[in-house]
Amino acid sequence: MLSLSQLVILTLATLAFAHPGEEEHHHDRAVDLSVREFKAAAKRGLSACSEKLQRRDFHNRAAERRAAKVEAYRRHNGLVARDTNTTADTSHLSTANYTSATPESTIFASNGTCILNPEGETGPYWVKGELIRSDLREEQPGVPVTIEGQFVDAETCEPIVGLYWDIWNCNSTGVYSGLVAVGNGNSDDESNMNATFLRGVQQTDDEGVVTFDTVFPGHYSGRTTHIHMIAHLNATLLENNTLSGGTVPHVGQVFWDQDLINDVEATYPYNTNTINITENADDRVFATETGDTTSDPVLQYVYLGSNLSDGLFAWITVAVNTSATHDPNYSYVWTANGSVADSGGEVTVN
Repeated sequence: MLSLSQLVILTLATLAFAHPGEEEHHHDRAVDLSVREFKAAAKRGLSACSEKLQRRDFHNRAAERRAAKVEAYRRHNGLVARDTNTTADTSHLSTANYTSATPESTIFASNGTCILNPEGETGPYWVKGELIRSDLREEQPGVPVTIEGQFVDAETCEPIVGLYWDIWNCNSTGVYSGLVAVGNGNSDDESNMNATFLRGVQQTDDEGVVTFDTVFPGHYSGRTTHIHMIAHLNATLLENNTLSGGTVPHVGQVFWDQDLINDVEATYPYNTNTINITENADDRVFATETGDTTSDPVLQYVYLGSNLSDGLFAWITVAVNTSATHDPNYSYVWTANGSVADSGGEVTVN
């Protein structure tokens, strides 16, 4: 089994051009001495995590939890598990080196990918103040995905309890909800300002775990398939089921195997999107986050049934420096009247 330190990402991700005409909305952030020092200290600290987590039976509990979730989903939906030999041979950039002979039990027992982003960028399409909920699908068509994220303190190696995981991704045809902008579907469709599909926030449990039901993202111009995320600490849950205050110790993105992306894109309605696909190998953010030989920001997954249409279960472990504080860019805020443009962040969308 790989050590946690082998699976840690130490990256300062700057977002590649996301939609046509968005260059002005992305800012390369200068890497100052304090950030470089943080990276070095974090890497040293995380190298000690593997032994601590092993003593606490962290990996075995994670394996049991993930396997139980998959089995429960299969029973509820009457699915027959895909042959392990056809699912275990993943092609994403990982030192795990899974082959067709790797058993499912080994995949679940693996700590998976563990990422540490000292600083990243949100892109222009984060809607601040999204709803606390676990099911983000809202009947959006596409391949159903259940994603489990587990958050670990990079300094203590303990699960982070009470952290809020904020995620968002585009739909199967490359459109984000909650905004109207050139390059984001029909720019004349003002109703999309009130849409909330594939966005949401959840709080971690006693094991630092959050689970979302979402849909496999499609693609749009200039970016590979990805999911955005922000971590919130010490935030206050408001009566309207949104967050206020707290700090943001982590901003990042996660990705998928290119082979899996290709398989998904061949299905409906993904295949109705005529925009050229940008592959992982050609994506600037993917290149940045995998530039280190220990980097692996790609979600691990298994098929829930025999076909893609039955859905996927995916997981990732995120190591967070809880003392870090970032100020994510945003251009939209969720309100009682839907999403509204707001220039409170560093980015504004015209």
